[in-house]
Amino acid sequence: MQQTRVAVVGSANMDLVGTAAALPRPGETVLGSDFVMLPGGKGANQAVAAVRAGASCVFLGAIGSDAFGVTLRARITAAGVDTGHLRVVYGSSGVALVMVGGAGENAILVTPGANEAFTGLTEGELAAVREADVLVAQLEVPVETVTAAALAARSAGTRVVLNAAPARPVPAELLAAVDLLVVNETEAHALTGRAADEPAALLELVPRAVLTLGGHGAWYVERDRPAVHVPAVKVDVVDSTAAGDAFTAALAVAWGEGRELVEAVHWAAAAGAACVRRLGASVALPRRVEIDELFSRPA
Repeated sequence: MQQTRVAVVGSANMDLVGTAAALPRPGETVLGSDFVMLPGGKGANQAVAAVRAGASCVFLGAIGSDAFGVTLRARITAAGVDTGHLRVVYGSSGVALVMVGGAGENAILVTPGANEAFTGLTEGELAAVREADVLVAQLEVPVETVTAAALAARSAGTRVVLNAAPARPVPAELLAAVDLLVVNETEAHALTGRAADEPAALLELVPRAVLTLGGHGAWYVERDRPAVHVPAVKVDVVDSTAAGDAFTAALAVAWGEGRELVEAVHWAAAAGAACVRRLGASVALPRRVEIDELFSRPA
């Protein structure tokens, strides 16, 4: 089996993660129990997750000239991701303030920092996209950058997987270049204006889509085919922060390896489940052996 080549266009943040028995309500202060500082950002997380799932991966994004940027580059590179195109922008890196409650739920505030300055893809960056089997992108960097990468991928026959997160308007030009859309309920509603129990509405925008439902699994929909529900893999949840990133990356890797997409969604569900068993974002992203173990577990 040939190793999938993945290009990820997206954000890199330093995650400041605090845990508590319950998340604070507006105006409330609660006493936390633990604190960790970890590299994160949807782009960086999905790049690391792709490598751990068995792909080779190049990451295209931007970090700041601060100490967080130095740490981010070192950690992402150490994970086996190609950071040769990672830009350094004068100023602060992206930062995410993550609060995790006792049941594994979270609340996240992101300040984009250098991620906002990731514009005007160079010819070298576009070439990295064209040379990949699969492009994976999110919406934590300027949408114009994502659109340029998707159009370059489409022109070269590279498959385009868009994780349309966080929820925001997506231009028609970008949607027209997407082969596979991955969204949760909030993001699906933002795109379609329809209820989350209508995943087929996504097919008015793209040819294939996955609607993730957390502990209720996911729906895979494709034009001219019946919708397929993929159940979640049951595990003890510690922290759900990066589950979506593990899911998206594993889905792209499996599709790039030639698996049928329904099987790829099942494998991605195993990756998401493996991720939630540990605290943190990038450090919780599962390796291939962990994904395979949960994937092969009897239902």
